[in-house]
Amino acid sequence: MDDVIPLDLLQPGQSGFVTRIIGQSDCVQRVEEFGLRQGTEIQMFRPGNPCIIRVAGNKVCLRADGALRVLVAPIGSVC
Repeated sequence: MDDVIPLDLLQPGQSGFVTRIIGQSDCVQRVEEFGLRQGTEIQMFRPGNPCIIRVAGNKVCLRADGALRVLVAPIGSVC
């Protein structure tokens, strides 16, 4: 199994599985409502702040504000 890294370290096109979401319960619940939850496969579309990820075929924009930390296990290599 690959190492677990923060979401913002994924490169464009790289995928990973969400291993943990850390933050205030209301923030965690909000991202879980649009499909970002433990075990979900995601793909980095555009890194940065905000970053854009692909979740279940949809693009989702996340802004890093310190209230939420997403950890992922990268899969494969960047194409």
